[in-house]
Amino acid sequence: MIEQQKRIKKIREVLRNDNEALIITSNSNVYYYTGFNNSEGTVVITKKNAYLLVDFRYIETAKNIVTSCEVVMFNSLNDILSEILKDNNIFFAYTETKDLTFYSYNKLKNSLSKSDVRISTTNILDSAIENQRMVKSKDELDLIEKAQEITEKSFNEILSDIKPGIKEIDIKNELEYKIKKNGGEGVSFDLITITGKKTSLPHGVAGNEVIKSGDFFTLDIGSLYKGYHSDMTRTVAVGKISDKQKEIYSIVLNAQLSALEMVKSGVCCCDIDKTARNIISEAKYGDCFGHSTGHGVGLNIHEKPNVSPKGDIILSRGMVITIEPGIYLENQFGVRIEDMVAVTEKGYHNFAKITKELIVL
Repeated sequence: MIEQQKRIKKIREVLRNDNEALIITSNSNVYYYTGFNNSEGTVVITKKNAYLLVDFRYIETAKNIVTSCEVVMFNSLNDILSEILKDNNIFFAYTETKDLTFYSYNKLKNSLSKSDVRISTTNILDSAIENQRMVKSKDELDLIEKAQEITEKSFNEILSDIKPGIKEIDIKNELEYKIKKNGGEGVSFDLITITGKKTSLPHGVAGNEVIKSGDFFTLDIGSLYKGYHSDMTRTVAVGKISDKQKEIYSIVLNAQLSALEMVKSGVCCCDIDKTARNIISEAKYGDCFGHSTGHGVGLNIHEKPNVSPKGDIILSRGMVITIEPGIYLENQFGVRIEDMVAVTEKGYHNFAKITKELIVL
């Protein structure tokens, strides 16, 4: 738990004095600071102390896992919060805003006001945590690597099932099974396994459509391993495809490889996006690429930084991003190619080992 202790020490920089505290409630952030990966738990951090608050159901598990915080059991969360803040002489608390509902915020605000504790109305804590989580430790990178290995093993095992007459939904269901069988805790997101004209839908949903010869088949897939996600997209061909399909695939591959060449510490995310977007635009398909070139990945499938036209974050070593340009021709077909990479000083480490040359099944 040394890593979690370092993280708590870092996030304490938000606190301006001994009379302030941080209240962290989102599952992923509780896990980030404690190693406790469950659906319940609240973290309270002051200048000198840190606490993980759980109810009876999780107290034994938390005590066996967590060393970065004092584990405290509660019957009433708001009551124990008030007690801890009072004991630490706290008068102001920062809370997360993104995952806290309006109802929960008001309930917390009203409860703490009885103890003369005010809570923030800004996203200062959210921003600080997001910025901290952008740069991954070696342990985090190793977990992401393992998640990707599970994804690729499952991908390789499913390829023989992608053939004419098979339904999209059957591929999806089998992939989910393989990911869990191969060691994944689950899938990173609702897997995209689509064929034919549906491949023009960037986030198409698998259904009962049947694979036909001459189709593209898109697999946007990822697995979850010890809380960390992987993300990869490959577009494969089933049987003989048209020259236009080959042309579009080649353009997207060129855009993806060119964007990857830009990735290294010190480069702005918007410049990476621009590289991919310019290649697709110069090929006269700019209007067919309507999403960002990439996004951060970690404890959430979508994190900072955003690799987009407005992405103003400068990459630094340890950040993990995807590079996933695509071209989508309405009611015809689409192509997307996605790798997940870790930024290094001089370039990147590509977690994806699966070929990007067009796979023909």
